[in-house]
Amino acid sequence: MPVGLVLCFERDRDRGVEFAARLGWEARIVERHRFPDGELRLRLPPRLPARAIVFAPLDQPNEKLVELLLVAGGARRAGVEELGLVAPYLCYMRQDAAFNPGEVVSQPIVGAFLAERFDVVVTVDPHLHRVASLEQAVPARRVVALAAAGLIGEYVGSRVPESRRSRTLLVGPDEESRPWVQAAAARAGLAYVVCGKIRRGDTDVEVALPGVALAGRDAVLVDDMVSTGRTLAAAAALLRDAGAAAVDAAVTHALFVDDADEVMRAGGIREVWSTDSIAHPTNRIALAPLLAGAFV
Repeated sequence: MPVGLVLCFERDRDRGVEFAARLGWEARIVERHRFPDGELRLRLPPRLPARAIVFAPLDQPNEKLVELLLVAGGARRAGVEELGLVAPYLCYMRQDAAFNPGEVVSQPIVGAFLAERFDVVVTVDPHLHRVASLEQAVPARRVVALAAAGLIGEYVGSRVPESRRSRTLLVGPDEESRPWVQAAAARAGLAYVVCGKIRRGDTDVEVALPGVALAGRDAVLVDDMVSTGRTLAAAAALLRDAGAAAVDAAVTHALFVDDADEVMRAGGIREVWSTDSIAHPTNRIALAPLLAGAFV
């Protein structure tokens, strides 16, 4: 594989450097200055190779998308011929349909924005609803959607003592979580079930447990992301009420907006283990090996 350069911002230094090390590339920081009027000045390394990758998790995305516009434009002007984007969390993928007159459907707009600027786009567990593949949402030359379920399953399996394996159950909080919990359970060598869910609004969620015996069992909720935390909290409360001895959660993307921490604790979740797609105190699972594998 031709050697190139990984570009990242200071806030992503540790993860960007680890990803670059896995590739055997150098990582360099994009310098960032904010003017008093709010505009940004970015500074790239003075010389760039023909191949470069921007490492940029896109949580809190609105200003980060402007940064990508500037970095990509500057890199192309500096002679980069093949420009990649590694966004462990990819924003605006859920907004794929208009439910009210005049609503802007963000997914194809942001997807086209990225595809126009990057030759390769790599992400992990994109939250897609009504499109079959990431290529439909981000029509770049090469698009890679990686799955973290295997790594999550390995981590969860390592946490379960042999004496509790037959008494531990992986639980998907809703039908959308089935692919993640099924794959994680296979890697962990544990049984799994999937709950039902009715969502009445952003923070109004009802969860129904499957008909399995839960008394005295340990449960690990598995999902692709924690946003408000209410779906996982509702599932955890039901698991506790049904007699579960302990409830933990393992997720790919730890968004944790507003009071998600308190909501999940109130629901009875003991610990949360997340990948480092988004920097958060719950990070336990490094994605660098998985992400680097997309370029081998």
